[in-house]
Amino acid sequence: MELQTKIPLSPSDNPIDYQNKLVLLGSCFVENMGAKLDYFQFQQLQNPFGILFHPLAIENLIERALNGRDYKLEEIFEQDGIWRCFDAHSDLRSDNPEALLQILNQRLKETETWLAESFHIIITLGTAWVYEYLDSNKIVANCHKVPQKQFAKKLLSIEAIESCLDSIVDNITEVNPKAQIIFTVSPVRHLKDGFVENQRSKAHLIAAVHSLLSSRTQSRGLGYFPSYEIMMDELRDYRFYGTDMVHPNQLAVDYIWEKFKSVWITSNSYAVMDKVDSVQKGLLHRPFNPDSEAHQKFKTSLRTKITYLQERYPFMKFS
Repeated sequence: MELQTKIPLSPSDNPIDYQNKLVLLGSCFVENMGAKLDYFQFQQLQNPFGILFHPLAIENLIERALNGRDYKLEEIFEQDGIWRCFDAHSDLRSDNPEALLQILNQRLKETETWLAESFHIIITLGTAWVYEYLDSNKIVANCHKVPQKQFAKKLLSIEAIESCLDSIVDNITEVNPKAQIIFTVSPVRHLKDGFVENQRSKAHLIAAVHSLLSSRTQSRGLGYFPSYEIMMDELRDYRFYGTDMVHPNQLAVDYIWEKFKSVWITSNSYAVMDKVDSVQKGLLHRPFNPDSEAHQKFKTSLRTKITYLQERYPFMKFS
């Protein structure tokens, strides 16, 4: 008896392994997948400008990074004694303008390097709704709680999103023609926009991504992972949501991760992932008697496992 409809998935011809570097950009669902990749010690750069919800914000970061357009003083602003930038998440802030500019420009250079060197670039789209700052007529990545009357809210058209994604692909492949770009639509619902408005937004994102993929059928460097569809169809129950009834809970994140793993991570890496998992669990172990002989043997065994992994994968860092 089948109690669930499942989305058919096939392993990728260009999967991720431990020699690959990855870049993850986009909505807060990036943090869920990024946390898994970080736990298993893959080489990754995750949202250097913080969470970016819409495609124009992602395009802006990529374009500025790859063209070396540093931020200037006139592109940041002060609010309640804190300096911020409309192109970045509120996590990137400082009480000193020069310090903020240094952070932003350092993150741009870091993004440029990783985009040029990474084999896989994962872009997660959260919403098609954007906010235009009326003083500059510029679309912002984050409103930073500036009064809403200073913005105009707009829904990006399918054509505008596709054009944006087209630009993202062209910019990346120009510096890194071997990169595998993986698009996905975040399963997090933006209900503050409204229930119907959220569905319109997700529909525009999905339509734009698949229009892009259809127009580039000859390109082997593009892919799609249906995280939104898995959440909506396979996990269609509120027991898979957090207490806010909007974000996927840990069970849902684990489920979607296992699906992602089966498609985009090479099976040759699974044994290493198991070894990393064993070390991570060992580091979390809290003994009843730290001075016991058994615990000393456990610590020696754990150090041996860490040494084994770090000799083969020097980029792994265990704490």
